[in-house]
Amino acid sequence: MHQVACCAVDDRGKVALSVGSVDAPVFLRSSAKPFIAATVMASGAREKFGFEVREIAVMAASHSGEPFHVAAVASILRKIGMDAGALQCGTHAPYDERAAADLQAGGQAPSALHNNCSGKHAGILALCKAIGADPATYMDVDNPAQQRILAFCARMSDDDARRWPLGVDGCGIPVYATPLRNAALSFARLATQHGVADTDARALRVVRDAMIEYPEYIAGTGTFDTELMRVGDGSIASKAGAEGVHAVSSIPQGLGFVSKVLDGGPRGRAPLTVAALRALGSIDAAQATKLASFARPVVYNRAGRAVGEIRARDVAVLKAK
Repeated sequence: MHQVACCAVDDRGKVALSVGSVDAPVFLRSSAKPFIAATVMASGAREKFGFEVREIAVMAASHSGEPFHVAAVASILRKIGMDAGALQCGTHAPYDERAAADLQAGGQAPSALHNNCSGKHAGILALCKAIGADPATYMDVDNPAQQRILAFCARMSDDDARRWPLGVDGCGIPVYATPLRNAALSFARLATQHGVADTDARALRVVRDAMIEYPEYIAGTGTFDTELMRVGDGSIASKAGAEGVHAVSSIPQGLGFVSKVLDGGPRGRAPLTVAALRALGSIDAAQATKLASFARPVVYNRAGRAVGEIRARDVAVLKAK
């Protein structure tokens, strides 16, 4: 069993759903990427460098390293006059099995472009270029680009960045912890753009709309975030984070939902999210059916035999308050 905590609020902070402790700080990890991308947009980098919508989407992504992801990140870097050598995120094989196999078959080694966070890093480099910060130190917490990012994230979540616990994310950038209640507020604001300054609102809308228009750039082929946004058909923006974190903006309802599998295991993340969105009315029965493989993923043994499934056990708990 995986114990969970989750919270959904509207853009005024009114709680629609609360399970477990929602006031303990949680490192949002990659779920914060939409707000990092929005910081880049708020700087004027889009206009300065002529970024396309798919390039904005990949800035908010934890992508699978498929060729179209790599091409989008490389394009961002070309537009800012840099190349893959500027990325300090490290290298790993593409998460997409076919992309990894094709690389290997072609005798190619993965590069930093294949790192799932390369779009975010390219975006932060663009932010440095737009505001005159040093790209060589773009991952340092004292770099003006990182200070802008932390300030933007704090504004969205009605929190104080000066009190935030800070860590180092898997890709090397500073990562912050905020309560699920505050994180849910930031995703409600991503949904509606209410309660924030005009410049911030415009930046949020650009990123939200990019995520919805190009969901395959946010994660990749066959992934939960991508399929959830496709099934949502314009009503949902979704972003997973490491260690069992997941966040959703339910746009028509103006709700933000953020969850944490407390032991950090990722396998409970999608079943919990589908159950919670169904309880909130963010998805209907037909949409939930299309997400069945994520809501109740089958467990196979080594011989390929179906031996069980993963599911949200106490769905009755997930009722709007």
